[in-house]
Amino acid sequence: MKLAEFTTYLVKNIVKNPDLVKVSAFMQDEDLTILEILVSSEDMGAVIGKSGHNAKALRTIILAYAYVNHIKNVKINIDSF
Repeated sequence: MKLAEFTTYLVKNIVKNPDLVKVSAFMQDEDLTILEILVSSEDMGAVIGKSGHNAKALRTIILAYAYVNHIKNVKINIDSF
C-alpha cells in the first residue's frame, strides 16, 4: 500500500463525507515527499480535532508508516475546499 492510499484510508474513516477526501503525494526533491490532504470544509473540524489532537495523531501515524517503508522527509499539509 502506498503512502497516499494509506492516508486516504485513515482520513476517510474520520470524516462524514468520505467521497470528498482527496490525498495527493508529490516528490519535490529526491528526499522530500509532500503529502496534501484535502477535505470538505465541514469535515475540517473532525480532521483537526479538539486542540489539534486528531491532526497530530494522523501525522504521527503517517510518519510512522513512512518510516517503516523507508520514505524519508515527509511533509503533510491538511487543507479544505
